[in-house]
Amino acid sequence: MTGDGNTRASAVPPATTIARYDDQLSPPARTVAIVQSSYIPWKGYFDLIRHADHFILYDDAQYTSRDWRNRNRIKTKDGVMWLSIPVEVHGRRTQRVRDARVADPSWNRRHWKALATAYARAPYFTTYGEALEELYGRATSPWLAEINRRFIEAICGWFGIATPLSSSSEYPLVEGRSQRLLDLCVQAGARRYLSGPSARDYLDAGLFERAGVAVSFIDYSGYPEYAQMYLPFTHTVTALDLLLNAGTAAARYLLPLPANVAV
Repeated sequence: MTGDGNTRASAVPPATTIARYDDQLSPPARTVAIVQSSYIPWKGYFDLIRHADHFILYDDAQYTSRDWRNRNRIKTKDGVMWLSIPVEVHGRRTQRVRDARVADPSWNRRHWKALATAYARAPYFTTYGEALEELYGRATSPWLAEINRRFIEAICGWFGIATPLSSSSEYPLVEGRSQRLLDLCVQAGARRYLSGPSARDYLDAGLFERAGVAVSFIDYSGYPEYAQMYLPFTHTVTALDLLLNAGTAAARYLLPLPANVAV
């Protein structure tokens, strides 16, 4: 217990189960979600993971600069602040996320210092601060995808999310965006593909349906507000903001199914 009555989070939080496509011990997944690897994502990312039977990090997608792959936002007394992991891009414009290499190995110390400064007085900083500091201290991989996965697994553990995770690079490659997503679903034993709403603009739902995989889109509207340290309230910040402000009650601020899923 901490001095304020909170129990400290484990320095090594319970990780989600890692499952490969050829794992014969795991039953076929009914609902599969596939999203590009992102750095300390917002709460909606974990809502999607929570409502899938299997989650695949799409790390063989093309890396996109100035996107969520290597950065996210925190709340500070001076407003929203970006935390960005510097990535090598010169001569690597067509690289995949899995090939994105960190350009400055000292990024983790700067990010931890910024987080500690911004959230030192958050209600649950004493609960999770030590584990977060250790997590950042161990974030020394030169590969962005490995860093992102480590943080996603840790946050899932703190949120109590036990959905098995794998990476798309673990599966045989099929070219074509919709075809690749469908092939990943088939290999993971999906009967339903749960997607973020932005995929409506490009996803060929008919391709999935002809293969016997139903398509659903999650709806991120209607999230309840929680007590953030600084106003105005902002939904689109890292899920660490929710964790440090709401603690073990954080999952209450994620949306239940089926209310937030439209078929």
